Amino acid sequence: MPQDPFATLEKYSESPLFDQDSIPEALQRDHNTKPGVWGKICVSEGELIYLRDDRPAMIVTPEAPSIIYPQELHSVHPRGRVTFKVEFYRSKNPGDWA
Repeated sequence: MPQDPFATLEKYSESPLFDQDSIPEALQRDHNTKPGVWGKICVSEGELIYLRDDRPAMIVTPEAPSIIYPQELHSVHPRGRVTFKVEFYRSKNPGDWA
């Protein structure tokens, strides 16, 4: 089993809670995080389609959050009714921040 990347990172921010009607258009288009910034997609209800550059689509559920890798192009799309947020993480060492 791979090591949890969040074990060595600190949470520093999170998005508001979004639902299928309030997902910003920018999140539904290809976008990425800043260098050194990881994300965790946390679905509290329903399912979210998570698309990553050159990878198969993933379905994110409350039982299965998903990782956003630094600078990786990605987008999200509702799969019916959904509620979710994105948590943002970075190194615990400020010297590592880009």
